[in-house]
Amino acid sequence: MDFHAIALQSGSSGNCIYVETSGIRILFDAGLSCIDTERRLAASGKSMKGIDALIISHDHSDHVRYAGVLQRKYGLPIYITRDTLDAALARHRLGHFGEVRYFSAGGSIRLGDAEIRTIPTPHDGVDGVVFVVESGDKRLGIMTDLGHVFDGLESEISCLDAVFIESNYDPKMLAKGPYPAFLKRRIQGPRGHISNYEAAELLLSGKRLKWACLSHLSHHNNYPDLAIRTHRAILQGSLTLHVAHRTHPTDILPV
Repeated sequence: MDFHAIALQSGSSGNCIYVETSGIRILFDAGLSCIDTERRLAASGKSMKGIDALIISHDHSDHVRYAGVLQRKYGLPIYITRDTLDAALARHRLGHFGEVRYFSAGGSIRLGDAEIRTIPTPHDGVDGVVFVVESGDKRLGIMTDLGHVFDGLESEISCLDAVFIESNYDPKMLAKGPYPAFLKRRIQGPRGHISNYEAAELLLSGKRLKWACLSHLSHHNNYPDLAIRTHRAILQGSLTLHVAHRTHPTDILPV
């Protein structure tokens, strides 16, 4: 498995995805404590000592809250946009940062033989992006906190071999659930999240996909079995599906 990935955790309580390819080991986002990150990597036979970089998607707490402490403990270079870092430092107590390598939303990051393309999103973070990791002839998408199904997203997915894709909510559960009206509007709005149905419709364009891992599921407005059923009904069993959980890592998923 030269190219593989693990979702260590996914959801509003914290997000972190591990990707390894061609000897390069990357963490995407820092929503888990050092202890939880270490434990979940160890459960998969991995170690923080081998991580080459930490790449941050946007400034929301569930993606950035432990970036500072992870960097200070392990000496990781952090890749982040300047506006995202400024917003994160203003909103959260992240402490001192050492080595920061800035990228521009829409630009690329080169790590060894891997190229990480960044794609700007309309999600309501500051200067947020999603990622396509390219190594050899294979491409992995990390696509959560999308805002809405924006122009170009379908064509990006059509070129992927595997994807972590946001499948945040079921519309009926959201409508009947406990959230206040303003929060329901935010989730369904153009800067919020996409539903199970929208994610499944997007995946119909993924003719190259070996698998999709449904990610960032809402704790109150979704659950794994419902997300899987919705996707299978739309995709008609044409794709291997996994779910990224809020409490434990996925299996090692080969790209």
